[in-house]
Amino acid sequence: MARHGKKYLEAAKLVDRERLYPPAEAAALAKETAFVSFDSTLEAHLRLGIDPRHADQMVRGTVVLPHGTGKVTRVAVFAQGDKAQEALRAGADEVGGEDLVKKIEAGWLEFDVALATPDSMGMVGRLGKILGRRGLMPNPKAGTITFDLERAIKEVKGGRVEFKVDKAGIIHTSFGRSSFEAEALVANLAALVDAINRAKPSGAKGQYLKTLTIAATMGPGIRVDVPAVLAVANAA
Repeated sequence: MARHGKKYLEAAKLVDRERLYPPAEAAALAKETAFVSFDSTLEAHLRLGIDPRHADQMVRGTVVLPHGTGKVTRVAVFAQGDKAQEALRAGADEVGGEDLVKKIEAGWLEFDVALATPDSMGMVGRLGKILGRRGLMPNPKAGTITFDLERAIKEVKGGRVEFKVDKAGIIHTSFGRSSFEAEALVANLAALVDAINRAKPSGAKGQYLKTLTIAATMGPGIRVDVPAVLAVANAA
């Protein structure tokens, strides 16, 4: 059985594990229970009523959080010619074609998101084993294969996050930092849950959004009222 430290146990005493918290109260409590010394990430864990073993029940997509993620995102772009220049002007951290492919094959991986133009995927495909296992491979469903590099780079650096259901039917992703105001965290959480709700697959039956739990890094889980979060999104 996992053993928790004194700080975790003290933080856990503040949380009623049987209660569904309204979004604003849950966000404030997540900030209060962030006991680590650094600006901790706030994570959302959403259990879905789907069976991800079936292709028609996979859930994957992206959402731009209205208040960003609170972290600097390093973007690498596979593009050539005018599109490479567009990526540089838009603020990409690394841009290249065959040279960038070889650099990554040699072991360089100092980026968080990879974008690619469709015409560069022929050479990017060689990096499947390297980028795929790290979740960095450009993918059209994630909006990371596009000719509209300016928009894509702006969104990624401005707070776009990708979500994907795991084998257990749960989506795990971040939605801000403990230094954010509670109102900003609620807005980000509402945008995230709304995007996941809109991504409901046609094959899903019964209750789709089952449970939502948020937590600061290493902090205790806080159960959140899902309909109340969706109501915030609809009111925005």
